[in-house]
Amino acid sequence: MAFSTLNFLFLCLLLLRDFYLSSSQSFIGINYGLVADNLPPPTASAKLLQSTAIQKVRLYGADPAVLKALANTGIGVVIGAANGDIPALASDPNSATQWINANVLPYYPATNIILITVGNEVVLSGDQNLISQLLPAMQNIANALNAASLGGKIKVSTVHSMAVLSQSDPPSSGLFNPSYQDTMKGLLQFQRDNGSPLTINPYPFFAYQSDPRPETLAFCLFQPNSGRIDSGNGIKYMNMFDAQVDAVRSALNGIGFKDIEILVAETGWPYRGDSNEVGPSVENARAYNGNLIAHLRSLVGTPLMPGKSVDTYLFALYDEDLKPGPSSERAFGLFKTDLSMAYDAGLSKASVTPSSPKTPATPSTKPTGAGWCMPKSGVPDAQLQASLDYACGQGIDCSPIQPGGACFEPNTLASHAAYAMNLYYQTSSKNPWNCDFSQTATLTSKNPSYNGCVYPGGST
Repeated sequence: MAFSTLNFLFLCLLLLRDFYLSSSQSFIGINYGLVADNLPPPTASAKLLQSTAIQKVRLYGADPAVLKALANTGIGVVIGAANGDIPALASDPNSATQWINANVLPYYPATNIILITVGNEVVLSGDQNLISQLLPAMQNIANALNAASLGGKIKVSTVHSMAVLSQSDPPSSGLFNPSYQDTMKGLLQFQRDNGSPLTINPYPFFAYQSDPRPETLAFCLFQPNSGRIDSGNGIKYMNMFDAQVDAVRSALNGIGFKDIEILVAETGWPYRGDSNEVGPSVENARAYNGNLIAHLRSLVGTPLMPGKSVDTYLFALYDEDLKPGPSSERAFGLFKTDLSMAYDAGLSKASVTPSSPKTPATPSTKPTGAGWCMPKSGVPDAQLQASLDYACGQGIDCSPIQPGGACFEPNTLASHAAYAMNLYYQTSSKNPWNCDFSQTATLTSKNPSYNGCVYPGGST
């Protein structure tokens, strides 16, 4: 009896570990747009998604073939009511009921629909009629969900551009545009009552385009930089993503909605653009998305929302070749339509859960120079986080410092950063500048390995 009880307890621990490993990545989502004529079948896309760390997908509509393909995958799905649907949804509760009957009930719960977004960037459309109809449309959709006994199970929100803020720099000064404040307060009160998030589209890419200096690029790409001090509260920001999200947090707090969660509905970086566009390149896109994913996985959060990662939907799964505008608009895809990666941003499952090492984890037998690369003592957390994000965004295997990995404990920023910085140094050319990290790291002959956690390195 004792043996079987121990087995049962061990099985429970394994299940809890697996649940933690899977749920710990639930904040990584992706946008699945359909403005293209060359996309793979939805069933193939669903299999592709299951092979990655992506656990949530945002659709701009409610395409039946896509919703069917995502059934029984466990992937959380966001569906959207188009701006053109809003007048009917607002004026007629029966229209909202019909919308739910057509776009939700045939698929749920096999397809894990978690959120309905009513309209996209409506507040900035300039269409006063549409803006005034947005809240009634959201209310009618919520009422239709309640009538179908889905209230609380599927949330209702609407998506905003960062331009709803009239002020975002420094982040502590974040302020909703006064001309939209009454509208925003009404929407946010609805969302507070229904427990739904404010969904926003922050794009450091556009911030860099408006300020194309090298130091701004490093700040936008989560690369080592000197940081920016928020003059309002003294906080040092090390990347533009945190600064933009915290500006939204400050705006929410400023009008009394400290309890509203933030969801990043879109963010990304194009890998190609026109000759007159500043910033698009494969290197920049890989750096932004790869470092963002590493930053989210670190669970450090933002300075105003520490210790957790906001749900973030990358833009986008595929390029959409029929979209208008500059070339960059058709070059945000992380995957090609033949299902191969456009570039490696660290989304494969191998980069999430511990796996068999591809190379020996023991120190190499060939000469490797002067030992191990470690952060200097007294390095601020913000700089450690920037170095961790940068190192893990360069294609190294950071799974040992993920939950369940051999080097996850102690679960501290200093320990995780030390492992990543050393691994980056060991897998690069091992030049002194590979262990610089803005003058916050140094080489040491003392082996930092402990217990079952092996730091590659050393010399012969």
